[in-house]
Amino acid sequence: MGEMFELSMPWWELCLRAVVVYAAVLLLVRVTGKRSVGQFTPFDMILLILLGSAVQNSLLGNDVSLLGGLILATTLIALNWAVGFVSARSRKVDDLVEGTAVLLARDGRIFNEVLKREHISPGDFEEALRRHGMLDAANVRCAFLETNGQISIIKRDES
Repeated sequence: MGEMFELSMPWWELCLRAVVVYAAVLLLVRVTGKRSVGQFTPFDMILLILLGSAVQNSLLGNDVSLLGGLILATTLIALNWAVGFVSARSRKVDDLVEGTAVLLARDGRIFNEVLKREHISPGDFEEALRRHGMLDAANVRCAFLETNGQISIIKRDES
């Protein structure tokens, strides 16, 4: 019973591991783009599960104690809270963590190179048009890929 609370490494090393893994995964998720985070496909779910397994040993090392797991969980939740806290108060940090909206189309012209760079297929863009009640891009004033992965479309004024 006492083994549940015996750490195989210092508590601060568990915290340091959590900080390093959190920062690395945040960076990797941020670099992969908005689309992969904003819309979960079955492949994204598989990636998420495998990612959790892949970083498990980086977090735990040889420690399998209950106390070690609680320290890690507390550290990760605190990091997540701290990033949210700082992001809510600093536009620069928010842009760094969340990114900014990306212009995909303007005045009926679709920016195909931007779609490719953001990993948005023509079919996905057409689906977004239909969701906004449009059949083609001619009626688009502006279209943005939001930081949550959704596509927002502003219609042209009908005059």
